[in-house]
Amino acid sequence: MNKITITLKDGSQRSYDKGITAMQIAKDISSRLAKSVVAAKVNDKLVDSNFEIQNDVSLDLITINEAEGLDIFRHSSAHIMAQAVKNLWPDAKLAIGPSIKDGFYYDFDMEHRLVPDDLVKIEAEMNKLIKQDLKFTRHELSREEAMKLFKEKNEPYKIELIKDLPEDAIITYYDQGDFLDLCAGPHIPGSKKIKAIKLMSIAGAYWRGDEKRPMLQRIYGTSWEKKSHLEEYLHRIEEAKRRDHRKLGRELDLFSLNTEFAPGFPFYHGKGMIVRNILEEYWRIKHDEYGYEEIRTPVIMNQVLWQLSGHWDNYRENMYTTEIDDNMSCIKPMNCPGSMLVYKTKMHSYRDLPLRMCELGLVHRHELSGALHGLMRVRAFTQDDAHVFMLPSQIEQEVDSVISLVDDIYKVFGFDYHVELSTKPEKAIGSDEDWEFATDSLRNVLEKRNMNYIVNEGDGAFYGPKIDFHLTDSLGRTWQCATIQLDMQMPERFELEYVGEDGQKHRPVTIHRTVLGSFERFFGVLIEHYAGAFPVWLAPVQVQVIPITDRHAQYALEVANKIKETKIRVEVDTRKEKVGFKIREAQLQKIPYMIIIGDKEVENNNVAIRQRSEGDVGSMELNNFIDLVLEEIKNKKIN
Repeated sequence: MNKITITLKDGSQRSYDKGITAMQIAKDISSRLAKSVVAAKVNDKLVDSNFEIQNDVSLDLITINEAEGLDIFRHSSAHIMAQAVKNLWPDAKLAIGPSIKDGFYYDFDMEHRLVPDDLVKIEAEMNKLIKQDLKFTRHELSREEAMKLFKEKNEPYKIELIKDLPEDAIITYYDQGDFLDLCAGPHIPGSKKIKAIKLMSIAGAYWRGDEKRPMLQRIYGTSWEKKSHLEEYLHRIEEAKRRDHRKLGRELDLFSLNTEFAPGFPFYHGKGMIVRNILEEYWRIKHDEYGYEEIRTPVIMNQVLWQLSGHWDNYRENMYTTEIDDNMSCIKPMNCPGSMLVYKTKMHSYRDLPLRMCELGLVHRHELSGALHGLMRVRAFTQDDAHVFMLPSQIEQEVDSVISLVDDIYKVFGFDYHVELSTKPEKAIGSDEDWEFATDSLRNVLEKRNMNYIVNEGDGAFYGPKIDFHLTDSLGRTWQCATIQLDMQMPERFELEYVGEDGQKHRPVTIHRTVLGSFERFFGVLIEHYAGAFPVWLAPVQVQVIPITDRHAQYALEVANKIKETKIRVEVDTRKEKVGFKIREAQLQKIPYMIIIGDKEVENNNVAIRQRSEGDVGSMELNNFIDLVLEEIKNKKIN
């Protein structure tokens, strides 16, 4: 028989002649679909779009609109960049060139020291190659043939990669024009599909991330199917630079970082502490509303505790240690062992459960200096931690309650989010049965709430599965903040007990969870989300009173004092500067409201209001203005 049956992703079936390619099937379905297809999956195996199908199969056509398709598109772009570099510097040695989020990179070993001007040359050469619509062609070869080929090409890094492949690996290379590269593929049909490229930067990178191996030169780039998409991306990059929390933190006098004396340990300034204290106050109100009691546990505890918890065996390289009374102690990297000890201080009945303990716990984790990044990655931070001790029968209702709490809080800041369910990792403690029960419990809650979720196989904590919340900021970037981790192991290790209805002792189950994640990181996310222009309720200074001249200063002070009585945060700018300069300064400080005081205001006993984003909004009675601001604060209005 020369006919085969193709089962498409939607379950429909089509009959074709043997040897038909995935691209030909795409064209048969729709010419529009074919234009966006970059590769395919045949029986769940990734293949090129020109792969010839000989048997009945399931077929998934991969388009550039999917994450997988975009990765293939950008990996192909990396090959074009490598070809351009080899054209310009033939002696350059090829290392690796994967796709990454929003782009790709390729590592080279070359004598020529790359400079930013070289990116322009490489980009121009890439565009020449792209216009030729070079076809990506796959070739299989034996290990011996592969070794011989890349020895002839004088590519030592490729030879090392071949040597490290499993004995039964199928070795392939792709060529496009007169260039070839060791690669498993797949690739886009032809280079002309790449409509817009931009090389972004040059960096150093050790071969295979090993500082004992050669330092290579890495070129980062991005590529898009449409020029308009590239322009949008570059605009987002510029906007992200403008919103960089490190830059705004300095300009708005919120926090500072001292890399000389305290790398990775942030310093909060007065205005930053105002924002932080407001966040903490709101956090406490919400946790009281959801039935939590706040505790505090020591920052330093004996090493034996961390051995008992499992952290010493599974997390030691990230922990700071110190010696106290000839005993080794650890500065806590997590809050959970302390909460376990609080639970153990007395015997609990099943009637006491669920018991919800929350803690703003300062933790320390050893991060490599190269990984530090403003408030987003630090060595000391405050986790808004909580531990819920409960009966097994209460798991789903408590997980559901935590999700409601997270949802409530994220809405206040204007964040959308998606959730991911992470399952048992390779390095884990506890039985398969416990893990299966715990994972099913989390999955059940998500499905009962009709929440869409992504499954991350093998990405759970070492003691249990988890649900992670990834919030989306105003630039469309995602940040992992809240987490719910279900733990049946630590109660066992700490021998936690409660007396059940049967009068016997039983083990509780524990939820470890955060909502903000860490105050430092969440603060950094908020700064970038709002571009430093905090909503009125969070703004360090909510109102700036600006007298036009010295003769208006007395009335300005009277206005400010009346505002201050209502607990609105207000400042008066009495500097001997022009009013335009003062307004620009207040605008740069992103103060939500300015009150301009001149002759008219003094005479009429009212105030002229200027709003941060709208400009002048007219005059009004001071009491009316105060009521307006208080209403915004009460409702936590988002700009």
